[in-house]
Amino acid sequence: MAYTNDDILRALSHVEEPDLKRDLVSLNMIRDVQIVGNRVSFTVVLTTPACPLKELIRQNCEKAIAEHISPELTVTINMVADVTSLRANEPLLSGVKNIVAIASGKGGVGKSTVTANLAIALVQSGAKVGIIDADIFGPSIPTMFNCESARPGVIRKGERNLIVPIEQYGVRLLSIGFLAPTENAVVWRGPMASSALRQFIGDADWGELDYLLVDLPPGTSDIHLTLVQTVPVTGAVIVTTPQKVALSDAQKGLAMFRQKPIDVPILGVIENMSYFTPAELPQNKYYLFGKDGGKMLAKRNEVPFLGEIPLVQSIREAGDNGKPIVMSNDVMATAFKTLAENLARRIAMRNAQIELTTV
Repeated sequence: MAYTNDDILRALSHVEEPDLKRDLVSLNMIRDVQIVGNRVSFTVVLTTPACPLKELIRQNCEKAIAEHISPELTVTINMVADVTSLRANEPLLSGVKNIVAIASGKGGVGKSTVTANLAIALVQSGAKVGIIDADIFGPSIPTMFNCESARPGVIRKGERNLIVPIEQYGVRLLSIGFLAPTENAVVWRGPMASSALRQFIGDADWGELDYLLVDLPPGTSDIHLTLVQTVPVTGAVIVTTPQKVALSDAQKGLAMFRQKPIDVPILGVIENMSYFTPAELPQNKYYLFGKDGGKMLAKRNEVPFLGEIPLVQSIREAGDNGKPIVMSNDVMATAFKTLAENLARRIAMRNAQIELTTV
């Protein structure tokens, strides 16, 4: 019996996108349907290359073809990604699809470590990623990417000179640490720091990016306001440790993004240093800073909890050595990859839900 493309689409209309609860066909996620004899091929367009549900979607597509057409058909599914964005026609960072603020209320909670590992994990999934190190007074990104001595280039485009970000491990980077000697303190007033951030945004050649992560300084400051007033931010991630003092400050940071003049969605909370497990006792967990503080913060504010990262020596060593842990075969690499998938999923869900409500 001969089958048509419409037959295939009707079968695939029974496959639901797990997060959006709508079928793949109405979401325009099915393309390039081809039928040759008893062979069927088509492309599923995911909303992010870091989609954690891609295998589930693949299996459900194969099952739908077998149940609604014929189990005798040989099905070939090509999975590609087209990262969603709500930033069309933006004058600044026009080639950047999503801008994500990585924030913490308190210093020393591992925000830059999380940023570096998330960025590399997203690159490993196939995404194009950049980092702005907006922690002007305590830049950590050059050290974590082993490029402290690097200096950005400059190119001429039209009438403008643009800074060319450093590229390391597939991530494009800009930091004040590239422009000032590492041993010198940056002693600037707020307006000068804000001006530096605006230059990193408006006077740099970022090109095409799926995700631009902005590693913000601790607390709530001019830098935070400058970011949200300069470009529309897709959402913010709050990094905290489980201890009470960190949670109190994280709550303030979260509340800042929710204030009416700012109004940046919270994509989720990440809990770092959740517990300590000694290498010689891998089954033991010691909650040095308290337990489940990040989960309770997320629950109290009705935002997603993206995951937890334990206090592990190898994570610290990897950052100090300039090769973030996600690049290794360490078990912690998997933890950061899962975090990156959860973050990409939340971004895709937010973009899709806003798009669907405005149609």
